[in-house]
Amino acid sequence: MVDLNYYDDWYQVAPAWHKSIGIVLASLLLFRILWMCFQIKPTPLIKNKWVAQLTSLTHAGMLFLLVIIVISGYLISTADGRAIVVFDLFEIPATITSIKNQEDISGEFHFYMTTILMLIAGLHAVAALAHHFIYKDKTLSRMLGISRSV
Repeated sequence: MVDLNYYDDWYQVAPAWHKSIGIVLASLLLFRILWMCFQIKPTPLIKNKWVAQLTSLTHAGMLFLLVIIVISGYLISTADGRAIVVFDLFEIPATITSIKNQEDISGEFHFYMTTILMLIAGLHAVAALAHHFIYKDKTLSRMLGISRSV
């Protein structure tokens, strides 16, 4: 996004789409957090205590990073006092605009937290594949909502 110049075809379109998709993802994240509060967690398949704790820490960390990414994205987009227009359907008002260097600081957070999230998500995917192909347990099937007979 920061590499787009004024004469680029995507200069106006890409940021608007990025913000709109970000708001949709923020709504889904809020729904996910509420869902987690009321959903009964399935019994972990992992018997090793430290692996189970690492798994819980990874999930909590990814959720925390998503929240930080959403908040920092909002702070970047509203730093100039303008609302976020979501797919030309409605607006999310700018409520916090008084932080010094808000756009720059939030931009740094947004970039680095997103990078860290992608790395953790990649490792998480590798771990899921390891459970499926090396340990041959039902972890991946449960993650995908597929029941598989052993």
